[in-house]
Amino acid sequence: MPAIVSKINANSIAEELEIKPGDEILSIDKEIMFDLIDYNFLCKSEFLTIEIKKQNGEIEIIELEKDFDEDLGIVFESAVFDKIKPCLNKCIFCFVDQQPEGLRETLYIKDDDYRLSYLQGTYITLTNLTEKDKERIEKLKLGPFYVSLHTTNPELRIKMLKNPNAGKIMEHLKWLKKNHIPLHLQIVLCPGYNDGDELKRTLSDLKNFKNILSVAIVPVGITKFRKDKLHPVTKKIAQETISIADEFNKTAPFNICCSDEFFALGDKCVPTTKYYGNFSQLEDGVGALRLLLDDFAKEKKRLPKSLSAPKKILIVTSQLAKPAIDEIAQELNKIKNLHADVVAVKSDYWGKNISVAGLITSDDLVSAIVGRAFLPDNTKQKAKGKDLTYNPITLSPYNLFSPLTIIIPSVMLRPFTQDFLDGKTLDYVKQQTGLDFFVIQDCYSTREIVDFVLQN
Repeated sequence: MPAIVSKINANSIAEELEIKPGDEILSIDKEIMFDLIDYNFLCKSEFLTIEIKKQNGEIEIIELEKDFDEDLGIVFESAVFDKIKPCLNKCIFCFVDQQPEGLRETLYIKDDDYRLSYLQGTYITLTNLTEKDKERIEKLKLGPFYVSLHTTNPELRIKMLKNPNAGKIMEHLKWLKKNHIPLHLQIVLCPGYNDGDELKRTLSDLKNFKNILSVAIVPVGITKFRKDKLHPVTKKIAQETISIADEFNKTAPFNICCSDEFFALGDKCVPTTKYYGNFSQLEDGVGALRLLLDDFAKEKKRLPKSLSAPKKILIVTSQLAKPAIDEIAQELNKIKNLHADVVAVKSDYWGKNISVAGLITSDDLVSAIVGRAFLPDNTKQKAKGKDLTYNPITLSPYNLFSPLTIIIPSVMLRPFTQDFLDGKTLDYVKQQTGLDFFVIQDCYSTREIVDFVLQN
């Protein structure tokens, strides 16, 4: 993908130069850029010559003088301007490979690009790292990188990733250590493969790597579409994994954290803030619930004792997050004239083992809302042309006040859109339910919920 401009920041150099979305940056100082790393490096100069291809096809040369390190204010459509390095693995736990047909095209893309790991925090396996890649990493001192490790056992890693290059993992880790490249590591725990004694081996092998900043352990995600047989993480395995991580944390030079799902599966409370260090792997579901609860502990101080007018909200969340959201709702319900309820979406689309908000589909969301808000207990009715069975609490909470607003997190939607994973939109959900929606943009904060409650 070429260096296509997607946005120009207000009051920036690019805006002054009349660079527009859709324009293509061909070169800077006659150097062709292959990614955002090149762009950032070339833009550090005080004198620049920029070659631009305008949307009408005309080529424009701009010479400018600016302060050292001053940003031009250009946002690109992609962080990589040439071809993204594809994933060459066939991992036994790969989520992309267990998706059904008919979803958004971007959901089937499997990248394994060190540049995206450095720029955006995506996970890489290091199995397609070339000597040229390593030379560039050394030269520019890139890092940190986010690495999908899974195991340090060469034979087991080859088996899990189904790629002979996967067995070189310790060789790669030693090279990264030698070059002082900081790392965040991820272990997808697959029962019967890399749990128990194999997990202990992996953590033991990592103890002498001072360039490792954190290790996140997450459970394998198993959908009903999976063809290869894998076992889910059970309560016993979750508790065992948490104990192993706790034991190694006593002596490890880096932070080892189990994801939020482990504590839900193990029927354990969300750990304290100290457990998560600097929350370095939030995007992997490590510490999100703790961050949310800590944030609400501060935000709830702004809540009033009473509202001037009745208001009711239904917070729709995932099975995983429901206990934490229930705690928040209990505090909200102490406010006179406010009724807050919580419903967790059951994942009929993916299957019972999927419990995260980012994988909720539009029809599963509709089912949860309509069932909770409108149908009586243990009643089977036709709802918007779909035969649905619900077991909601009662209708009574929703008869107290009017109207009702549904609150959902933005992770249910594709970034900067209203699209769900199944290709349907938020407008579709609104049509099916006939209700108003409020989308929380920052899923690690409760400020927007509190602000919504405070609105007249």
